[in-house]
Amino acid sequence: MYSNEVRQSFLDFFSSHGHRIVKSSSLLPDTPDLLFTNAGMNQFIPFFLGQIRPICPRVADTQKCIRAGGKHNDLEDVGFDTYHHTFFEMLGNWSFGDYFKKEAIEMAWELLAKVWNFPKNRLYATVYSPNPGEPSVFDEEAYGIWKEIFLKENMDPRVHIIEGSRADNFWMMGDTGPCGPCSEIHMDLTPKGDTNGSLVNTSNPWCIELWNLVFIQFNATVNGTFENLKDKHIDTGIGFERIVGILAKTKNFSDFSQLPSNYDSDLFTDIFTEAEKMCDQKYHGTVPSSRTSMSSDERIDFWFRAIADHIRTLTFAIADGIFPSNEGRGYVLRRILRRAVMFGKLLKLPHGFFSKLSSVVINKMGTIFGELIEQKLTVETVLKNEELSFSKTIDRGVTIFHEVCERSGNQIMGHDAFLLYDTYGFPLDLTQLMAAERGISVDVKGFECEMEKQRTLARLAKKKSIIEVSNDTTPQTEFVGYDIDNIEDIRAVILDIANGAEKTFLIFDKTPFYAECGGQVGDQGIVQIGSKIFHVIDVQKNKNGCYVHKIQERIDGISLHQKATLSVNRSFRRNVTRNHSATHLLHFALRQVLGNYIKQAGSYVDDKRLRFDFNVIATPMKQELEKIEKIVEEKILECANSNIFETHKDHVPPDCIANFGEKYGEIVRVVKFGDFSQELCGGCHVNNTSEIACFKIVSTSAIAAGIRRIEAITGQAAFDFSRTNSAIIDQQCKVFSCQPSELLDKTNIYINRCKELEKAAKVTRQTFLQNMASELAQSSSSPKGKITCIERNINDLQSDELRMLALDILNKIKDGVVTLTSYTKDRCFVVACCSKTAIAAGFDANRIVKELTSKNGGSGGGRSEFAMGGYSNHG
Repeated sequence: MYSNEVRQSFLDFFSSHGHRIVKSSSLLPDTPDLLFTNAGMNQFIPFFLGQIRPICPRVADTQKCIRAGGKHNDLEDVGFDTYHHTFFEMLGNWSFGDYFKKEAIEMAWELLAKVWNFPKNRLYATVYSPNPGEPSVFDEEAYGIWKEIFLKENMDPRVHIIEGSRADNFWMMGDTGPCGPCSEIHMDLTPKGDTNGSLVNTSNPWCIELWNLVFIQFNATVNGTFENLKDKHIDTGIGFERIVGILAKTKNFSDFSQLPSNYDSDLFTDIFTEAEKMCDQKYHGTVPSSRTSMSSDERIDFWFRAIADHIRTLTFAIADGIFPSNEGRGYVLRRILRRAVMFGKLLKLPHGFFSKLSSVVINKMGTIFGELIEQKLTVETVLKNEELSFSKTIDRGVTIFHEVCERSGNQIMGHDAFLLYDTYGFPLDLTQLMAAERGISVDVKGFECEMEKQRTLARLAKKKSIIEVSNDTTPQTEFVGYDIDNIEDIRAVILDIANGAEKTFLIFDKTPFYAECGGQVGDQGIVQIGSKIFHVIDVQKNKNGCYVHKIQERIDGISLHQKATLSVNRSFRRNVTRNHSATHLLHFALRQVLGNYIKQAGSYVDDKRLRFDFNVIATPMKQELEKIEKIVEEKILECANSNIFETHKDHVPPDCIANFGEKYGEIVRVVKFGDFSQELCGGCHVNNTSEIACFKIVSTSAIAAGIRRIEAITGQAAFDFSRTNSAIIDQQCKVFSCQPSELLDKTNIYINRCKELEKAAKVTRQTFLQNMASELAQSSSSPKGKITCIERNINDLQSDELRMLALDILNKIKDGVVTLTSYTKDRCFVVACCSKTAIAAGFDANRIVKELTSKNGGSGGGRSEFAMGGYSNHG
């Protein structure tokens, strides 16, 4: 079977077993401590934690994953073997409180052994058996299920079931939180298949883990105990590349004579074929037995594999809006890209080869992952720009390499090899290859030591992961405040009270106050309890869905279940909704002008302004920003109605934009303006774009590599901004006695005239100083031995002028000592310079300046030939 057939058969199998097939989530994770989405379960974490109700009790999918950087980092292994990747697909099935071990194990066996016809006698299952001090107990339940399966197949359970300790068979989400034992399925791929499980979990390439079945049944607490979860879950992951690689290499299980390889499937062979067309090399599939002493063919095949893996990673990442940069996940991508480009140079692939290979990936995978086709131009553009930029870095790196070789003798030190690796993208094996050509070795142990230092720093920087399962039974707050005409005089009941030193926090059964979320600030307003009025200054939503109202004053003498009347500040809300709706129009305009690759990277809206962050390939030009602003203004004047509705997650319109970083439940809220803007959003919006009234961009800036920020204002604030600017223009027109249309030309005339005058004044000043230098050089001096000494005070010279004058005088007298002082309004500058003859005679410019300045409470210094200083001039 080809890769597309295998993937589809997996999804069809689980669909037939009652699973809902869901889309892969983005490679940009919701979890802040992850660089990339690195496992199929990432998007389901809120379900496991009880934060969001599962969309369905059974789901299955194929998930895009990247493991490079951070805790899970396979980058340095890619290419050397046949089964590590930085990008891969994880096929998986999940149960949220529905089926458990029996069904999960039986379905896995059915698919592998009955549907895909994997040779049963080559399959082995592992079950959890803890060592002393490790959590929980022997997983008898899983063992019993596997035993029954193997007995039915006339296979010996004692051979095909292997016990594993915590390291291999106990899964944890973090240091705390949901966890449980797991059962893995391994395959013996040796020629005879008769190892009887002896190679399982030994990192032997002839025995590979196919599938991991995780049984989430415990909650690890902060104090180190493991509690039973109320609902038990299933989380499984099967390596897609491994499955299709085995099918391809063994020719559908007919030939086990060769070492298995993921790279022999059509996921990679198309990339190899295209790369071969661009160079004189061929991929032969050899695998090195040693990383430090590869043959020519092994080295070439290593480069091919690395390039094929890395182009998949970069293509998928960029399509998801993650661009190469100098920090965070962007830095990891840049390192991967440069590694591939460097290997391409060694294969003598032409410049631009890497961006060309992206089309192979897009053609192969675009039917499954539509974003690849949508972002094809963006992917190619980013890769072309990165390749061009790196070519300059390579040239600099080669220069550094030559400098290192000159001072290294017979061996390049480890820290120098690491510098080439970390700063200039030179993989260790490239440095070794280039060094060997010069008859020089490389200190590999020293390099590894530097690498370990970097890994240690990364581990120290990693915060301990504390994950909690939600079990609070406090009722969620009912939000009744979307309709701006119904946000005042809402009757509610107090459900919880918390008093701080000066402020009180209240939770009600329902509220018209919007809680801060999705970049929109919490509402402000008043709460009336009895006859007293209190001010709400902020509202936050806790993890259990309760709206916490922050009261400006401390409230004493109130009780639970007491009635209250809630009113949102209508003016505050109107301004916030204008700004929030304007971000949607701005997002639309950005995509219209800069391209559909634009994705929101963050936003903030309050009653005064809006802020919108977005990914970008190149800094927008002034003309582009003007066009963006004009499109937003046109959409405001279009008076487009908003259409806001809720729908099931599976029924979201295909052109609706979902913003990364936001978590969506089964029911989502769609905010649509006219026929041009459609986004998932839980915030408050205008009923018609005309309510925004006016839109003005007030600033743009770069906040990170590849991320730009636009700040803008709307409504009355935008009118006031325009009015102020108009008043400034009127004043300038009066100064220049011109019409507004003539102001720019008039201003340029005056600027050019000022530049000419400044230039003329500078020439006059230089002539004046040159004449003064000639006069002082020719004036009477005070011979001291054979040394000519000139000491003068010339007032109202700045330090740089005094310096130039002193050096000019010394140049004219050839040998001697020149000491000048100049008093300005509040400072006295001192300069001294000495010729070599004067220094030999005992004169020292540094000493002269220090003596003159120190006795006046100042400071200064320099070298024997020249020194400067100064002190305050008190009149």
